[in-house]
Amino acid sequence: MPIEQHGVDTIPDEERTSGPRDLVSILLGSNLCLGVIIFGWLPPSFGLDWWSSVSSIVVGTVVGTAVTAPLALISLRTATNLSTSSGAQFGVRGRLVGSVVGLLLALGYTALTVWIGGDVMLSVLGRMFGLTANGGSYAVVYTVLAAATVAGAVYGYRVLLAMSKVLAIGMSALLALGILAYAPHFTTSALPDAGGYLLGSFWPTWLLAAVAAGLSGPIAFITLLGDYTRYISPARHSGRRVLHATWLGLVLGLLVPQLFGTFTAYGAHAALDYAGPLVAASPTWYLVPLLLSASAGSVGNAGLMLYSMGLDLDAILPRASRARATYTVAAVATACVFAGHYAWDAQSAMTSFVLLLTAIGTPWAVITLIGFARCRGVYDADALQVFNRRSRGGIYWYRAGWNLRATVSWTAGAVVGLLAVSLPSYQGPLLTLTGGVDCSFLLSGAVGGAVYLLLTLSPERGRAAADTESGAALSLSAER
Repeated sequence: MPIEQHGVDTIPDEERTSGPRDLVSILLGSNLCLGVIIFGWLPPSFGLDWWSSVSSIVVGTVVGTAVTAPLALISLRTATNLSTSSGAQFGVRGRLVGSVVGLLLALGYTALTVWIGGDVMLSVLGRMFGLTANGGSYAVVYTVLAAATVAGAVYGYRVLLAMSKVLAIGMSALLALGILAYAPHFTTSALPDAGGYLLGSFWPTWLLAAVAAGLSGPIAFITLLGDYTRYISPARHSGRRVLHATWLGLVLGLLVPQLFGTFTAYGAHAALDYAGPLVAASPTWYLVPLLLSASAGSVGNAGLMLYSMGLDLDAILPRASRARATYTVAAVATACVFAGHYAWDAQSAMTSFVLLLTAIGTPWAVITLIGFARCRGVYDADALQVFNRRSRGGIYWYRAGWNLRATVSWTAGAVVGLLAVSLPSYQGPLLTLTGGVDCSFLLSGAVGGAVYLLLTLSPERGRAAADTESGAALSLSAER
């Protein structure tokens, strides 16, 4: 299979041969990995019992999917990735906001996937063959996983789609065996070693779990969904079918692995750490399936994340090819893996990472969706590529390539989100107004969207923005 040549340019319609089923396959198969499974461990580690953990994950995932899934329709119409498509709202240079957010999201999740996958692989190999866990062995395992991940990401979408179809079947079977493996010691009670509720009482801790474990999953895809739907043709597949496929893929692809992580956390009594107790509690017969889950699943998920990172860096640096950009971000992600292993506490690092990026990413998604609704899904695909061609002009040029109203709105939302976030090592000052409950994603999205609506609807400031956002729709409608 040849290496994909497209970066963030417009995909020709004759090459847009994927369909809704492919979208479900890639969202399901790529997420059945330890990098997603481990998020199901967070609620038990926060001191919640089984039913509270399950409810927090389900509610967070459903709410997050409701916000995130419509973003898939944007790249269905633009035939390019979501950060480039957001140039319709932020300007062809201002779309770099989305590229940076997407790059950070994918970087963190890639490092996390390789990190936890490598740790479990080494623990399993230690039990099976007595392999010593030291700096050298960790370096070898992380390097092998990273190399396999780079290979899939560089070859591109078609290879990753084929891999996801295989993983959707194979990993589902391995997880089903895992339920049998960890069932004998499963408990629904809160794990004593967790030390009680992380935030001191039930509801603040439950909401933290809903955001960190549930909502963070769909939000991680705010810039990724377009990487897949740009290969689906709106002439052959309706927006409704694509939206339904996105819903199904996200809900199944996130709930199945995360609830498996929650189940195994209680089955392995993994309160303070996940990888070590998971391997220690595994029956001998499940060690080989666990090794396969840690290796193949990690490569599939990290490959998609790395692919997205390459696209985002390609969008930031148009002179770089997608393959060269992918190699560059792979080196950075591998460095983060080693930093994560040697320098960070797993629970604190994961929780802080997802909450911070959720607060930053949500207002960007809200503003982009408002623009989609305003232009009724009609974009000028050629004007979106102005920055990639290193030229000027077009209906999305705004002021020097930036829509300051959208940028200011995103900044306001992100700042409010950061001031309202509750981390293990930081408490935002706005928490006093929310009773100590982390509402950062709600506040960041609401503030970012509200400020954007106010700035673009006021007569003296909003006329140009409204005209620009609807310009493509009006001109293309006239042509038809």
